[in-house]
Amino acid sequence: MDLLQLVDNMSEEMYLRLKCAAETGKWPEGTVVDQAQKESALQIIMAYQSRRLNSDEMMSIAPNGEMVVKTKRQLKERFTDDKNIARFSDL
Repeated sequence: MDLLQLVDNMSEEMYLRLKCAAETGKWPEGTVVDQAQKESALQIIMAYQSRRLNSDEMMSIAPNGEMVVKTKRQLKERFTDDKNIARFSDL
């Protein structure tokens, strides 16, 4: 089975397990991931993001296979909220 077939047949639960392994260096149950497993997991999650998630989040993989990159202005616009919950400027 090639990488794209694997991704097309992979469950979201498996994607999340692989993502955890690549990000933390451990499987969700705590077993340490070796370097080869980490590299494979990273390739698989990048392919999964590209083919299945269709995300425009920063540092994810877009459907065209390229990493999503946003400017500082775009990030500020996304995280600026006029409806702040609390403001403590008078302290």
